[in-house]
Amino acid sequence: MVLQLDRKRFTVTDYQQMIETGILQEGEPYELINGEILRKTDYQSYPFPNLNQAIEMGIGKRHATATKRLNFVLSHCLADRAIVSVQDPVQLNEYNEPQPDIAILKLSPDFYLTDHPRPSDIYLLVEVSDTTLIIDRTIKLPVYAEAGVAEVWIVNLQDNQIEVHRNPSGKVYQSIQIFTKGQTLTIAGFPTVTIEADRILL
Repeated sequence: MVLQLDRKRFTVTDYQQMIETGILQEGEPYELINGEILRKTDYQSYPFPNLNQAIEMGIGKRHATATKRLNFVLSHCLADRAIVSVQDPVQLNEYNEPQPDIAILKLSPDFYLTDHPRPSDIYLLVEVSDTTLIIDRTIKLPVYAEAGVAEVWIVNLQDNQIEVHRNPSGKVYQSIQIFTKGQTLTIAGFPTVTIEADRILL
């Protein structure tokens, strides 16, 4: 006889109420992924396909530097055309409210005061991946695809390359391109804006 325990799936409403009532501290590194409230520093407890892969969380110098570079470059390239949001929540659906490293959002008069951005508000999400690469590829990327986020970049610091994922279908992206130093890339929502990979990669 196998005993199976029901696991409570939290909704975005549940999650936001926990923050509002102080059960979860606003500004702490939590994300709602697939109905589970996960602290970013505890991702090693998540059921990954390869459990033998060690994952050391926390924002290290390389991650922090790459995020700052992205913010600087994208803010300059998209000035007055989009909002560049850094490590802020996006509400993808009823059970997912992640905090990507960078989100490029449609302009909003109130800067999303009344509600977090939804997939239709998002031009691009970016995850800066060093020790979190397996998480971003196997857990977060399928969530983004299923929610219909048009484009996701994984800035892969392990291999020093940028993975550009486009055309979501189900839980996968049908188009994947790899960019390295010496190459230029664009955002699908801003095809005339070119960005040199050297300005992003370390």
